[in-house]
Amino acid sequence: MTPGKKLQGLVAAAITPMTPDGQINLSVIRQYVDYLVSEQNVKNVFVNGTTGEGLSLSIQERKQLAEEWVCQGKDKLDHVIIHVGALSLPECQELARHAAAIGASGIAVIAPFFFKPTNKDELIAFLQKVASEAPAVPFYYYHIPPLTGVKIRVEELLDGIKEWIPTFQGVKFSDTDLLDLAQCINKNEREQFAFLYGVDEQLLSALAIGANGAVGSTYNYLGRKTNLMLQAFAKPDLALARKYQFLTGEFLNFVIRLGFGVAQTKAVMTFVSGIPMGPPRLPLVDASEEFIVKAKAKLDSIVWPDGD
Repeated sequence: MTPGKKLQGLVAAAITPMTPDGQINLSVIRQYVDYLVSEQNVKNVFVNGTTGEGLSLSIQERKQLAEEWVCQGKDKLDHVIIHVGALSLPECQELARHAAAIGASGIAVIAPFFFKPTNKDELIAFLQKVASEAPAVPFYYYHIPPLTGVKIRVEELLDGIKEWIPTFQGVKFSDTDLLDLAQCINKNEREQFAFLYGVDEQLLSALAIGANGAVGSTYNYLGRKTNLMLQAFAKPDLALARKYQFLTGEFLNFVIRLGFGVAQTKAVMTFVSGIPMGPPRLPLVDASEEFIVKAKAKLDSIVWPDGD
C-alpha cells in the first residue's frame, strides 16, 4: 500500500472467491491482485463490502480475507479499504481494531439496517463508536440506502462530522441521488473529503459534479475501459467519455434484464479473468448457464473506442 496517497480513481469492490463447497478461497487472492493491477490497471480495493458478501461471512472469515488482501496487496496496491460494518456494534469495533492491527489503508462502515438509526445524531453516534477503535486509520462512511433503507442524507451527515470523527476521510456514495452528492461536494470542498461514487452505470454523471473516483464491481473486469473513460473526461473529451459510459451501460442494461447481482458478477469475473470466483453464499444462488452464455456473448460483441 501507499501511505499518505489520497484515495481517488477506481476502487474495485472485491469479490470473495469461494470453493465449490462454499468456503472462502484465499488461495486465489494473489492471482486476483495481480490481475487487477496488470490487466485492469486498478490499484485500490474495497474488501468485505456488498460485492464481497461481507454481511454473509463470519467475523473470522472477514478477518482472514482482510489479512490476505493486505498481505498480497503489499507493494502492489495503493489502498486496501476494509469494510467493517455489521449489525452488532461490538463486531464492528472488533473488525475495526483488526483492520488497524494488520495495516489496512482505511476502514468503511455501512449504516446498521435491522434496527436503523432514524436521524443524523444516531447514525454519527454509531459510526463514531466504530471509528474510535481505529484512531489512526482513515474512516469512510458507506452510504447505500437501496440496501440499508437508511435514507439520512449525506449532506446532513457531513455537517461538523470531523468534530465527532477526526479520522473521517470521505464517503462511498452508492445511491442515485446526485443532488445529495452535489451538495456534499459543493459544501465540503475545503475539507477535501473523498467522494467515491458507487453506481457504475452513472459514474460519468458523478464525475461531472466533482466525484473523486468510484467504488464498484464492474471495475474488476471493466477497470481498464473505465480508466480510459476517466482519462477522456480529464482531457476533456466528453464525447469519448460518453462512448465508454454508454457501452458500459449497454452491457449492464442487458445483464440487469437477465437478473444481475453478486452471483452473476462472480460468474462474469470468472469468465473474463479466468480466476475461479466460485458460488455465492446462500440465500444467493449460482448464476445460470444461460446467463453466463448470454452475458459472455454480449460482452464479446461490444466494440470499444480503443478497438479492443
